Amino acid sequence: MSLRFAYNTNGTAHHRLEDAIRLIKDAGYDGVALTLDIHHLDPFAENWIVEADHIATLLQRLELGSVIETGARFLLDPSAKHEPTLVTADASGRARRIGFLKRAVDIAHVLKSEAVSFWAGVPKEGVDRAAAHGWLIEGLTEVAAYAEEKGVVAALEPEPGMLIETLDDFSGLDLPNLRLALDTGHCLVTEERDPAAAVREFAERLGTVAIEDMKRREHIHLPFGEGDMDVPSVLDALEAIDFQKLVCVELSRESHRADVMVPRSLEYLRTCRRPGPGLPAADESAHEALAPQISTGVVAAS
Repeated sequence: MSLRFAYNTNGTAHHRLEDAIRLIKDAGYDGVALTLDIHHLDPFAENWIVEADHIATLLQRLELGSVIETGARFLLDPSAKHEPTLVTADASGRARRIGFLKRAVDIAHVLKSEAVSFWAGVPKEGVDRAAAHGWLIEGLTEVAAYAEEKGVVAALEPEPGMLIETLDDFSGLDLPNLRLALDTGHCLVTEERDPAAAVREFAERLGTVAIEDMKRREHIHLPFGEGDMDVPSVLDALEAIDFQKLVCVELSRESHRADVMVPRSLEYLRTCRRPGPGLPAADESAHEALAPQISTGVVAAS
């Protein structure tokens, strides 16, 4: 398999960052999707530059690539999840989000990360959507320009329920220096496109890709084998477009068993492909039956 896989540290929330990185390396991944947070390279800590240099050295020593993720829940406001955003009515709140995203770009520059992934945000009740869209364009323009100056790929992720929710919403943005952060599971939630078809359609604009299992119309990141995702078809599509960047597993609800889910997820990705033509039907059935067993633990990951 030519694909390179990473695991998101938002799924290792109960591990120290260095321990999480080593856990991911020992499982056999090629990189880390690092969600900046209060306990994982706090971008607002006084010593953030020293910490970023330290993590950059560790990643280099372990020969791991990285993507910077910015979806921490209470990093900017301890009383409101994911707030403020790029579409917050308060200008100072939007400035705080932009400052955070620029700091994420700075850290990505130090770590030589492949991309910085971020999202638009949800307009609060009573906020005019046209005004929110204007604020969003202003923020995206500023962040993408800053990233370009630093030699960092800025990638926007459409998120269910947010102002930029679908791939069509993303396509409507006229920002040539902004790439797409494609979470393949979100295609199942919005039911706008088949995930594999989305990979092929946006091949030239992909900045980073996330993968997990997910049920249709339900925005919950699930272990592989527990949802409706045709993972083999997505992997086939990524290989067909010769995707060279990290494919990031995102299981933020599985931190309490990261010791199990980190290696098990990679084992699934390495074994879930359909057998080649010519194999007996019985062998194919046995292979496909492995998916739910890996997820439930009936078959232990090797």
